[in-house]
Amino acid sequence: MVLPRRRKPEVLAPAGNLRGLKAAVDYGADAVYCGGKAFGMRSAPKNLSLADFEEGARYAHERGARVYVTLNVLPRNNEVEAMREYIGQLKDTGIDAMIVTDIGVMMMAHQIAPNVELHVSTQAGVTNYGAAQALYEFGARRVVLAREMDLQAVRDIRARIPDDMDIECFVHGAMCMAFSGRCLFSNYLTGRDGNHGECAQPCRWKYSIVEEKRPGQYFPIEQTSEGAYLFNSQDMNMLPHIADLIDSGATSLKIEGRSKSAYYIAAMTNAYKIAVDEYMVQRGFEDRSGAVLQPFHDRVIREGDPDYEASITAAPDAIERHADQAFAGMPGGDMGLEFGGDTQSSVEKPAVVEDAAARSAGGAQLDNLSYRARSARRKSNTAQEVLPEGWYHAKVRPADPITLPEWLLEEPDKVAHRDYSTGFYYPEHKVTQNTNRSAYFRSWLVVGEVLSWSPEEGGRVTIMSRNKIEAGQEVEFLLPGREPLAYTVPGGGFRDADGQWVESINNPAHVFSMPCPHEVPVNAAIRSRTKQATLKAA
Repeated sequence: MVLPRRRKPEVLAPAGNLRGLKAAVDYGADAVYCGGKAFGMRSAPKNLSLADFEEGARYAHERGARVYVTLNVLPRNNEVEAMREYIGQLKDTGIDAMIVTDIGVMMMAHQIAPNVELHVSTQAGVTNYGAAQALYEFGARRVVLAREMDLQAVRDIRARIPDDMDIECFVHGAMCMAFSGRCLFSNYLTGRDGNHGECAQPCRWKYSIVEEKRPGQYFPIEQTSEGAYLFNSQDMNMLPHIADLIDSGATSLKIEGRSKSAYYIAAMTNAYKIAVDEYMVQRGFEDRSGAVLQPFHDRVIREGDPDYEASITAAPDAIERHADQAFAGMPGGDMGLEFGGDTQSSVEKPAVVEDAAARSAGGAQLDNLSYRARSARRKSNTAQEVLPEGWYHAKVRPADPITLPEWLLEEPDKVAHRDYSTGFYYPEHKVTQNTNRSAYFRSWLVVGEVLSWSPEEGGRVTIMSRNKIEAGQEVEFLLPGREPLAYTVPGGGFRDADGQWVESINNPAHVFSMPCPHEVPVNAAIRSRTKQATLKAA
């Protein structure tokens, strides 16, 4: 059974194994992406066998969710036929889509598995509507945009591609220092190919410098006496800004983390699913029960819409005002390119434009076409001053802000993470590097997982222990689709697997039970705040 495509924003969760897939589905994922034993961009997780894909697809479909498989490596010549064979095996497992990067793999999958959707990976580096439209014509029904795109770029692409082509955007998790993840750093230093899922993450390593005539003397780079982390990106957290992303035309909201624990997957999937549900209610698409009030649509104004002409001259919103800042810096910093005249004018630029860098090398000038091309490299989605012949940023219909409960906004802090940022979505607040550490920050611990709950004796919960639980400890039960249940553990009620009374739960990976009058679901994680925040090794 292959499920129909969704008509509302999709929460897309990661899974590195079958347990993670089921946890994602149980906590509200509309779709799960995962890798097989070959050809995926994450080789560290155990990944799924063909039998796992069959079971996972069946489990997901029974609960209204979909399963996507990553085939997004850049294959070498000797892998092409093996890839062909693997696609033939995958197509019969019940999966819903294949995520590909290589155009040859895309064509191969389209031929071998015509009934399986094709999604184009972020590794393909799609940064414009022309590329997205071309991929659509090749058979793709989704593009995962390059992570370097800002929100205005998402709007501009959405306005100029078919409405039945999905736009998938990352919303949470680790950021890679390389463009769209395509990097040779690991390959060069360790022989582990990042484009084949084997990245050693040397961008997270600690670095010092050595002076040529002082071998063996290591000097720290600017930061601490222990060295510096030169390429160590912050993590992304777009939960507070989920409305901006959906309004801008993102169809699927992708959580990064196929190497993460089932708890991480459950917690972040739950948080983003609740946020999307809040969006749907507050925007008037659904009621609190989930009943449809009107068909979902984003707020991007397309050419041909009744308000399109009026939108062209409408005042820009905050996102559009910052849209013409370059990926890697502010306008005006690249190549010393000089502009003449009124920057807001729509009059055609003169045929010859001075270029400061070229002039200093001998007085060369740029013709108009070169001027526009080089300007385009300076700016993300160039403005009228660069392309005066009819380029307009896509506008978004204004709407009231979406309000999310405070407890929900705190959820990303309850999983291990690096310092958070909003990635490249807001050029005025871009992702930066953690130059003083590469470890994860952790202020909450998973202390157990629910095996069963019984109403006997006023309610008892049986758990698999993970960390110590003692009388008076404040814990939370992570519950699907709702606020976590805060609970103070009472004293005098702990029992071990044999039913013997014990003073506390202090033996990891063992079965215990304790009083709990609240019914809690099987597999719910139990977490507790650490006595002090710690750094968890990456």
